[in-house]
This record gives sequence, structure tokens and C-alpha cells, in this order.
Amino acid sequence: MTSFITSAFYKYRIDGVNLCQPFSLPLVVMNLGFVVALLGLVAFGSCKPAGQNFTLPLCDSPEAEAAAQVALDFINAQQTHGYKYTLNQIEDIKVINKADGTHTYLLELEFLETKCHIFNPKPAAQCDVRPKVDTAVEADCDVALSEAGGRLSVVAFKCKTELESFSPCVGCIVLQPLNDTRGNQLIKDSLGHFNKNHTLNNDFTLLNTGRLSSQIVGAGALIRAEYAIIETNCTNVDDDNCVPLDLTVAHHGFCHAEGHGLDVKVACEIFPPDNATVLAFPAGEGSCFGHGFKNHKLTALHDPDATGLLSAESDSAEKAPIVKRTAVDPQPSVLLVAEPVALLPRCPGKIHHF
Repeated sequence: MTSFITSAFYKYRIDGVNLCQPFSLPLVVMNLGFVVALLGLVAFGSCKPAGQNFTLPLCDSPEAEAAAQVALDFINAQQTHGYKYTLNQIEDIKVINKADGTHTYLLELEFLETKCHIFNPKPAAQCDVRPKVDTAVEADCDVALSEAGGRLSVVAFKCKTELESFSPCVGCIVLQPLNDTRGNQLIKDSLGHFNKNHTLNNDFTLLNTGRLSSQIVGAGALIRAEYAIIETNCTNVDDDNCVPLDLTVAHHGFCHAEGHGLDVKVACEIFPPDNATVLAFPAGEGSCFGHGFKNHKLTALHDPDATGLLSAESDSAEKAPIVKRTAVDPQPSVLLVAEPVALLPRCPGKIHHF
């Protein structure tokens, strides 16, 4: 049986045909279920009907990925503590097309915390993602971006941060509050050890604490600490009243330490001054959220309620090229043979990690 579907709209491509454009297809039908499914997609598809001022790209499209990357880079740049985040999934995207030829992108994004501290010059995409067993941190963000002349800039965002839950187990690593006594003693001891053994000119002091955790091993608890350090004006560990150097000239570092009884180990990665682009906290400050917090939350918001659409104007200089929005050329008719076909949903997009 052969039937024809004319002037259908749906934003998927089958054999190179953009079904969002008007078309006329001779359809060889060998499976009634396929016809019903296709008609359902046509009826309830998420492309913009003619005359409306918005479009709904695929979440896995280059356009969506480019917008998500601009959003990620901007939000990471706002952090003054903690760790870089990376994209896990694009959950939704909507593009509002304005009469002046500009566009507003509204995205729902899921980010995951990496193991790279914000001082680390490594791009977030190259950083290891913290696994669930280490109590991973997840952030759900709504982001608005404006586009003009092929350039995107973030104008507003709001984020909600939460810990990945997992079932406790014997020997699991347990996250501790940032003011944990044992953890802060480990930081003091391990930083003293590092200052006595490194080959740099000046000593370092604590900038802020990243994470503290404990794990039951053998006869006692293994304590772990991750913390940021900053170069001071002191050249001897016995000097008093050491003052952190100015951000433009100070080396920064990030340390991983662990202690089991009197056995203390520490390894610190040092970053050059020109990579220190974030704000510092007073030396020795363990947490910018007050006592008891177990993790650093992502910056919660940036002008989120200016218009209700998260599309307020901004002077942000965070811009990047995007895929140009151009009309699709008319497509030739194509013969479709009815076979079982798995049509992917427009959104959400692929999961990059977990």
C-alpha cells in the first residue's frame, strides 16, 4: 500500500532530508505502526510552525553544543573557589528569534564537578570527572545567552547544586565538613611538610579548603584533604606574619594530602601567576560558606530574574563563535521503505559521563 504525506513539519533528518521543511514523500508502507509513529511525530513535533518566533534545535546539534560550551566557560569563570565543572547533558534548548535578527538562547544544562581546581589552567573538558563513589557534585543550570552577528554571550543564569547520592558501604570514602578538626590538622601538617621540602623561592600558605574526607582502613581512619595554597613573601618556614603576594605575581597551588596516624603524605601542583584569574580569600580560610559545609557549591545565579526569560542585557565579554542560522535548501523527494526505525527524541541530549 502506498500513501503520500505532504507539507509535513518535523525537525529530524532521514536520509539527508530535513523533515522540518515542506516536502512530499511517496511512502511505501509495510508496517502500519511506522505510519502511526510518523504521523504522531508530525502532529506533535517540536519545530516552530510557520510564523512563530522561536525554534527548538536538537539538543545534540552543533548549535546546542556551541551554546552550552559558552555557558560552561562563563559559569566556570565566575567561580572563586572549588572546582571546575564540565558538561554532562543538554536537557533542553529554545531559541527566540527577534525581529532585529538577533537571537536569545534558553538552555537547561547539567554539569558535573571535575577534579581540577579553578586555578588549574587545564580546560575543563580535559579534567577528570569526580566519580559518584567520591560523592560527586552535580549542578543543574538554566542559562540565557544572547546572539548577535554570530557571537554568543551569557546574560543570565541560575544553578542548583547537589551531591550525588550513593549507598554507604564499609570502607567507603565519606565526605567531611570543611571545618573538620582532623582534616584541618592534616592540612597544617602536610603544608608544613611541603614548605620544608619544595625548591621554590617562597613559602606558601593556605588559601582555602577544597574537600575533606575520611575512610576506615586497617586499624583506623585515613584522612584526606584537598586544598588551595598561595605564595607568600616569606622565604623561611620559621618566618612570622607571612603575607600572601598579590594575585598578579603570586604562584598558586593545589594540594592532595592524606594522613594515617603520624604518617602524612602530600603532593602539590603549582600554577604560574598568569593563570591565577580568580579572587583570593583570606589566608587560612577553610570555607567561604561558613562552618560545616561539605562541598563548595557552584555560584548560584547571575542576574536570573531580570525579565522572567533570563534574557537581561549584560556587558559580559564571554563570547564565542556559533553555528550560523541559515535556511535549509529545498530537498528532493525520497522513497522511504517502512522498516523498524528508532527515532531519537529532540531532547534531552546524550549523557557525556553518568
